[in-house]
Amino acid sequence: MDQNTEVRLEDAGAGSGVRFRGDTIVDEQTGAALGRIGLEHGILTFEVAPEHRGRGVATTAVREFSRALLARRARLEMRIGWENTAAQRVALGAGYTREAVRRGDPELLVFSRLADDPEGPAPRLLPDLPGGELSDGVISLRPLDETDVDFYTELHDLPDVIATSVPPEPRPAAEIRRRCLRAGAHWLAGSRADLVILDSATGARAGEIGLYYQEPPTGQAMIGYSVLPAYRGRGFASRAAQLLALWVFAETGIARLIAGTLPTNTGSQRVLEKAGFTREAYLRSRLPGPDGTRIDDVQFVLLAGDLLAQASGGNASHA
Repeated sequence: MDQNTEVRLEDAGAGSGVRFRGDTIVDEQTGAALGRIGLEHGILTFEVAPEHRGRGVATTAVREFSRALLARRARLEMRIGWENTAAQRVALGAGYTREAVRRGDPELLVFSRLADDPEGPAPRLLPDLPGGELSDGVISLRPLDETDVDFYTELHDLPDVIATSVPPEPRPAAEIRRRCLRAGAHWLAGSRADLVILDSATGARAGEIGLYYQEPPTGQAMIGYSVLPAYRGRGFASRAAQLLALWVFAETGIARLIAGTLPTNTGSQRVLEKAGFTREAYLRSRLPGPDGTRIDDVQFVLLAGDLLAQASGGNASHA
């Protein structure tokens, strides 16, 4: 325990279900030890015994412990690994805000809580999917994770996928692995939601679709997608785009969804049109091309009202 806290914790957590005995988290009713929590040089750390996880013990303990300490401190900090999404959820649930990436080995995410921060969980721009996935009965979407490295490598090694990537270059193996392992952290941060497209009939991975929330102040986000050759021509990409859009407009503050294609990529343009998107602009030299060149981008847009109009006119068609 940080010797500079100058805070008595005997009464902290009263009525919450947990109490503190030194650096031990104890059950308020039984007195059983549930885990450990402490502070060293302003950095809060915690650990809950495996048999007591999944019950909200960690979030409650961090919240109550922090509340007591912030009576005498202006700021508390947590440093959490990229792949430790469970601890990141605890931090957010206890009111901490992700504020930075601390470079080094290991690279750590910095979460902080100030004495005058509002009570309650930190707000999230991108909530979890209901039940962990989205489905229309033909395809399903689930979050990308560490089990998808081989699939993601296969997909992004395809020449036509490389050609339509930004920039149009092969992805190093380390970057692909990092993309899969850190997808959960990006989702929790509200910057990006990476999803795998599954064939609902077989459960096989068919492709991927990503939501990139690049402009929260204006409520605009972008989507991008790729499908394995064996699943093309079956409407999976347009279904995925529409399924994701329905969730976006129902569950987030995003008001505009955009997507871009190469002028020559008429297949992707048809996918977007069948998902309800409308061609909006032709952006000259918008994107980096090979060997220092610049390439044009055809931009499509979808608004919530577009989906409502489409629904009122009958069932959407799919490529």
